[in-house]
Amino acid sequence: MTARLLVRAAGPGVTVQDAGRFGQSRYGVTPAGPMDARAFAAATQAVYAQAAIEVSLGGAVFEAEGASLCIAVAGGAFDMKLDGAQLPSACVLGLAPGARLSIRAGACGAWCYVAVGARLDLAPALGSLSTHARSGLGPKPLAAGDALRLADPAPPPPETLRLHAPWLTGGDAPIRVMLGPQDDYFPPDSIETLLSAQWRVGARSDRMAYALEGPRLIHTRGHDIVSDGAAMGAIQVPGTGAPFVLMADRQPTGGYPKIATVIGADLGRLAQLRPGEELRFRAVDWAEAVAARAALQKEMAAGALLAPLAAGLSTEALLAANLIGGVVNAKE
Repeated sequence: MTARLLVRAAGPGVTVQDAGRFGQSRYGVTPAGPMDARAFAAATQAVYAQAAIEVSLGGAVFEAEGASLCIAVAGGAFDMKLDGAQLPSACVLGLAPGARLSIRAGACGAWCYVAVGARLDLAPALGSLSTHARSGLGPKPLAAGDALRLADPAPPPPETLRLHAPWLTGGDAPIRVMLGPQDDYFPPDSIETLLSAQWRVGARSDRMAYALEGPRLIHTRGHDIVSDGAAMGAIQVPGTGAPFVLMADRQPTGGYPKIATVIGADLGRLAQLRPGEELRFRAVDWAEAVAARAALQKEMAAGALLAPLAAGLSTEALLAANLIGGVVNAKE
């Protein structure tokens, strides 16, 4: 029997995503891809997958058919259960045929990623498996009754393993931004307001953009510009003065001035905020933004730590993982 991953339940916003549809923006095609690239990397790296299922607050329930599957889940602190038994919100597990993996919104976080140790038997659209629901590109959003065919499934682990990706910890530090590229369309008072105010993620937020609720930002040179490229993290300010942050399903170009842009290293932390949660911004320069990206990439390249549930991440387990390659004596 062909191995399949069955979708028994799916709330809104359950989609297949790979790294993104890059190189197509010049033709008006959005990249799509994961909302939180850090969590996506943690899940896919753990099972050597190229794509994952992105699950939002509506949750999902999955079941294996035809073979036991190796599954990795990482992202926000979602409520995870295997046949009713509680699991860590980030783990690698075996999903036997007939067993059900339930993922529901938990303590915090807006997105999590379910990666299968197998190749998804799906046809790429413009070189990518990423779903962009508004344009209909890529696989359709998943719904109850769907089944994903799998090729070359990897054997499941003999026991469930806790997955710890150090780069997923970020706390509640301010979201770092670089001013511009059209910060000259705003008076100094508006820039100060952006950086000093406490903002709240609005209910109208989705994969296209996060609406921010807070004080009104004033323009000095009008609120229309000649449309230019729109990067993920760009903070556009329309005529209403209410900013919004462009996210993974953003439009390729935009005609509102962009007062600032969230740096790449902090996009995942921003994406994991739920409607109603609050945030602040902090301006950084190019050097700090590049250093933050380099540090994140270095952590991700090192890979996540896996430990049996019983052992957890004790000092003994961490020492057994051989986290260092040597010791240097500063006096020598």
